[in-house]
Amino acid sequence: MREVKCRRSGLLAALIAFAGVAGAESMSAITDEERVAIYTQFRALFDEGKYQEALPVAEQLVTATEQQYGDKDRALANPLANVGTTQLRLGNFAAAEAAYQRALAILDAVGSTTDRARLRPLQGLGLTYARSYQPAPAAEALKHALDLSRNLDGLYNPEQLDFIRALIDVYVAQNRLEDAEREHQYAFRVAETAYGKGDPRMLPAYDFLARWYEYVGRYATARVEHMRALRLAEATSGRGSVPTIEPLRGIARAYRLEYLYGPEVTQESTAESPTLFNTGPGTSQSQPRLNPEGEKALQLALRAAQKANPPVPALLGATLVDLGDWQLTAGNDREARTAYRGAWNALQAAGDTKVVNAPRQLRYKPPSTSIARFTGGNVEDYEEFAIEATFAVRADGRTAEIVISPNKAPREYGAGVETAIRKALYAPRLENGEPVGTTGVTLTEHVLVRKPEQKRASQ
Repeated sequence: MREVKCRRSGLLAALIAFAGVAGAESMSAITDEERVAIYTQFRALFDEGKYQEALPVAEQLVTATEQQYGDKDRALANPLANVGTTQLRLGNFAAAEAAYQRALAILDAVGSTTDRARLRPLQGLGLTYARSYQPAPAAEALKHALDLSRNLDGLYNPEQLDFIRALIDVYVAQNRLEDAEREHQYAFRVAETAYGKGDPRMLPAYDFLARWYEYVGRYATARVEHMRALRLAEATSGRGSVPTIEPLRGIARAYRLEYLYGPEVTQESTAESPTLFNTGPGTSQSQPRLNPEGEKALQLALRAAQKANPPVPALLGATLVDLGDWQLTAGNDREARTAYRGAWNALQAAGDTKVVNAPRQLRYKPPSTSIARFTGGNVEDYEEFAIEATFAVRADGRTAEIVISPNKAPREYGAGVETAIRKALYAPRLENGEPVGTTGVTLTEHVLVRKPEQKRASQ
């Protein structure tokens, strides 16, 4: 009987602890079996993405737990976190914050600051602040979650990776790129320590780090990381295997971005050869055209996707989208249309064409007054203005019919935004596999206007 009871308690822990906590048994009108049934119903709805339907069931579980244990018991922490997570998915940030805060308040009252049950409410609270544009408290909550995770499970435990990546997003939102870089490097070390260099579970870590280098314009460095991932995928799964597709797409993307925005100013010296596919001495990173190595990488990725057994239509579609973007960037409109048509068919077979249901920005260089290009000085010496533009994207990816909405910035700043949009390139929306024009596309640019001397002096 004792063994049966232990097994029963373990099952309850696994089901009720959406964030990892089991409650003790109690003699009351509500039974453990009833709460398990409520949780099972909630989780089924949540996992199907039916958040509006899942919310009242999550709230019912809170009520049932209060009836069984009281309104201040730590068994409430996870049901409250369920409510918070559901509200967060629905975009109800104030309600999500309230649920997470109540869970943390209960744990503060009955436990300690090192209680493992605090991890998920802290993460949820950090994400809630981040998505409601409150980066400072978001960073604080996520750092607390990280500190607790490292204290409980060690400095390099892989369970903290979700927290690190959420914190990176917050740092990027705050333009704290050095802090984001530090966390990216730490996340990579965590994965490498947990899995080892030769483990295929390292592939997402390489991709995550490489995409960061792409984001900050270090395209050659990004290609090195994508190449390391490619070698790992080939060593563990074979050449032309499905795991090689993402690194190959990454290599091509880094070449395309480098062509559009220029090479990184300071490239790390490395033993890796920048010529990944040995295309011959005519290839140069500074050439004023797309590097053919990128297209070769896409063709290899496409071949692997086409040979996949079982087929992976979503991955085939994504690779063909990349090939269409490459050809459009190169000015090969006919080849781009062919690739996009194939992408549409594959994505339709996969049951999800949303990636091509709206124009996608391929090239856009913000004006020199943009906050995105602010490189030094004291930002307090400037006023920030938001300039919103509405425009059309034609079937060939070019922009037209640009209208700058009324704003308080000096007129020339709006003209600068208009010029930047005019030079932009978009992947057009696809309709039944064909590129079509789209009106009503919007872009908001934040510009900095230097304050007058007397205004700055008075502050």
